[in-house]
Amino acid sequence: MPDENNPKVGRPVFLELTPAPDILYKGVPGSSKQMNVLGIVIFSATMGLLLGKMGERGAPLVNVCQCINECVMKIINAAVWYFPFGIIFLVAGKILDMQDPSSLGKKLGMYTITVLAGLFVHGLILLPFFYFLLTRKNPFTYIRGLLQALVIALATSSSSATLPITMKCLLENCHVDRQIARFVLPVGATINMDGTALYEAVAAIFIAQVNDYELDFGQLVTIR
Repeated sequence: MPDENNPKVGRPVFLELTPAPDILYKGVPGSSKQMNVLGIVIFSATMGLLLGKMGERGAPLVNVCQCINECVMKIINAAVWYFPFGIIFLVAGKILDMQDPSSLGKKLGMYTITVLAGLFVHGLILLPFFYFLLTRKNPFTYIRGLLQALVIALATSSSSATLPITMKCLLENCHVDRQIARFVLPVGATINMDGTALYEAVAAIFIAQVNDYELDFGQLVTIR
């Protein structure tokens, strides 16, 4: 910039630069970070219906989907046998990190008994009752054919990991129609999680009790 007294000589100019503001990006619930399982199920069901109506034109894509499904089932079936070892080491690491494992173990013991009692009533009383009410057949004969799937589900705590074993039990032991099993099982493993709902409700009440937080009747009804 030229000087007012001597236009031929310039004077220095000082610019004060301020740092750029910090911008924090927060994830919005339901954003791309989360997997939209329900949307995937609806899209897959719609695609399956449309491909079935296309007949021979959609047969190549149907064959590709069937091959991918069989490959994924074989991969999960091979990996599911290693899950119990990983779960053992995961639980052992959490136990070693506890400050007072004895007192916390008592509380977790009561929590475990409560969850198991609820699952027992739901799985061995309510569900067999509704099965008998709708089919007029012995429900425990049907459950006997699913014992292998139930053991794998207990060891892995994953409906998706148990899906290949459940499919095998339904087709070979319970003699369910293949098309019905292949449609109902993926949808049921994704949406029908009544046991998970029971566990989460008990877990919410357990966490509140551990932190000495009293829940009123309205909050209990909301949780349930």
